[in-house]
Amino acid sequence: MTGVVTGLYRFPVKSLLGESLTRAEIDARGLAGDRAWAVTDVDGKLGSGKSSRRFRRMDGLLQLAATYDGDDTPVITFPDGTRVSATGPDLDERLSTHVGRPVRLRPEGEVSHFDDGPLHLVTTASLSALAAVTGTAVTAARTRANLLLDVAQTGFVEPAWIGRELAIGTCVLRVTAPMPRCVMVEMPQRDLPAAPGLLDILERVNDLHLGVVAEVIATGTVQVGDPIVLR
Repeated sequence: MTGVVTGLYRFPVKSLLGESLTRAEIDARGLAGDRAWAVTDVDGKLGSGKSSRRFRRMDGLLQLAATYDGDDTPVITFPDGTRVSATGPDLDERLSTHVGRPVRLRPEGEVSHFDDGPLHLVTTASLSALAAVTGTAVTAARTRANLLLDVAQTGFVEPAWIGRELAIGTCVLRVTAPMPRCVMVEMPQRDLPAAPGLLDILERVNDLHLGVVAEVIATGTVQVGDPIVLR
């Protein structure tokens, strides 16, 4: 199986909108800078679309965007267009007002910011297969994947890759597991409407999975347009 990288996405802050890239470094942790920061509450739980042992559901996070502005410090863009650096003295107050509870923005510590693994991959084949069932386009933005891969196959192809390696750019990844979906795929984003019922459809057609998780075998660089080889 071969294909090509058609999308490359980084999310500097967990559960916020991120940035589209043309090139990225892949280090041992994953895509460099991805989900390196998180909004945390007074109990130290990470802001997310769901509540669990590590996470706390916080509404409104997908109306915020985070980008890196030339260094390792993210800049947060609020719905009114205001941009505030992670080091800005009033950022935590602004975030707390936005989500309706006391929160802080903090870099990753001992608790991993990843839900299931370092890298999330999804194919155009899976998005097309899901769109055929829902009757409406499903974009990579809704999945919050790191890499969008264009392949010639049809259907939900990624589960067949589990346990195999992908050579992409100058790096090598190993596909480890299917990517389970949560309510975040249904939530409205700044440029996407809500998608009620999408989880029910995914449960029916693909066991609640969309895309796969991968770990890094060899670090390197990935660019949009790079070929991919499954081996």
